[in-house]
Amino acid sequence: MSLPDVGIPWIKAKIDTGARTSSLHAQHIHEFERDGEPWVRFDVRPWQGAHELVSMELPVFDRRDVRSSSGHAQSRLVVLLDLTLVGRRVTAEVTLSNRSEMGFRMLIGREALRQGFLVDPARSFLGGKAPKHFRRQNRGVAA
Repeated sequence: MSLPDVGIPWIKAKIDTGARTSSLHAQHIHEFERDGEPWVRFDVRPWQGAHELVSMELPVFDRRDVRSSSGHAQSRLVVLLDLTLVGRRVTAEVTLSNRSEMGFRMLIGREALRQGFLVDPARSFLGGKAPKHFRRQNRGVAA
């Protein structure tokens, strides 16, 4: 999966049909105003083992209370991001959250999947795996 408009060619993502909105691991989240409109600046580390940070600035689309699987509610900023999933480009509502302890930097929720995707729970990596140099970065191995 990729986030082409923000320069992320590969990001490890997991399909989560239990989540309404997609979610992206974001660090250093800072809200600000641009031309009287709310914006957010944040950093994304696409791979767990990599040192590379990708900085982004996007308009704030919404703010939502999101309930975790444990029942804990948290207010999160929502941005619109174009993503490419199994070769198809779609726009998704994405919440920004700290997923540093999670194995996947991004979750793809139902709203994004409703744009023409079917989920086969018996299959994995239908869009292909990341190229070897990205997988090595994820393990902290030099390319």
